Amino acid sequence: MGFRSAAPALAAALLFGASTPLAKLFVGETPPLLLAGLLYLGSGVGLAVLLGVRSAMQPQRQGLAFFAIPRRDLPWLIGAIVAGGMLGPALLMAGLAQTSAASASLLLNMEGVFTALIAWIALRENTDRRIVAGMAAIVAGGALLAWEPGAPSLAPGALLVVGACLAWAIDNNLTRKVAANDAMLIACLKGLVAGACNTALALAGGATLPPLGAFAAMLVVGFAGYGLSLALFVVALRTLGTARTGAYFSVAPLFGVVVAFALWPQAPHALFWAAAALMAFGVWLHLRERHAHAHHHEPLQHTHPHRHDAHHRHDHDFAWDGVEPHVHPHAHAALTHRHAHYPDLHHRHSH
Repeated sequence: MGFRSAAPALAAALLFGASTPLAKLFVGETPPLLLAGLLYLGSGVGLAVLLGVRSAMQPQRQGLAFFAIPRRDLPWLIGAIVAGGMLGPALLMAGLAQTSAASASLLLNMEGVFTALIAWIALRENTDRRIVAGMAAIVAGGALLAWEPGAPSLAPGALLVVGACLAWAIDNNLTRKVAANDAMLIACLKGLVAGACNTALALAGGATLPPLGAFAAMLVVGFAGYGLSLALFVVALRTLGTARTGAYFSVAPLFGVVVAFALWPQAPHALFWAAAALMAFGVWLHLRERHAHAHHHEPLQHTHPHRHDAHHRHDHDFAWDGVEPHVHPHAHAALTHRHAHYPDLHHRHSH
């Protein structure tokens, strides 16, 4: 697996990891449900602006296909919005209000574990010893990163953080079902709907909006850490499948600590370097994966951005300017061949 395939997942982890210490700054001054709502609202509003700019700059390539979610995908999208957009952030913000940053960082690694377990057990994604060993190394690195000698392993509120991880793991696997759609649109809809709902619920419960400066800062943090991060995560789901994307995303706490060191300079402790080495080793194992065998593609019809590669040899019934990638409904005929592949949009088959 090349770095180019893994880059979106690692970039998503970087943005999400950076947002965690920044979100911690607002905990205590803003009710958890309102903070969760504003972070996701910022992601939705920011991505809506980007969608508008993209549409204005590339009108010849946008078409309605970019902005339409097939009816068959709506139940999966709604489930992802409820689980990952509403429950997950609300549980995390509540947990952060009662849990130390170290314990929260440790427990956030459970998202990758839950994501992989659901993908491997429920969705039957293929795996091998290299991938399992890589995930184990990444999770062990996260544990070292957050370990505090003499501190209790589970601080108050830990179950809330674990609950957030489970909600996001369910969200990740549901989002896999709609990953063929435009990634920015999926992330935008999740941010707008979930953010508006949680913000409205918090205000109805008596919460008040923070001062303008803090309000704007929350929106910006949400746009980067939840909006852009989620859009990149969806792109990674198309290429890597759920479990592998979740594994790469599990390095987010490491990025969070690096950002924290940059904002509040201090000498990294020895456990930091051990954790970094374990996570780097885990990522290396994933990058070294090569999964190849003869496999059969069933006939399939769907819509997603694509190039005319080995899996997209089709004619067009409309005038095409030759620009790639492009998007339109297209049909895949039955095909049997052998090549290196991952559990992407076109390789979700049994072994």
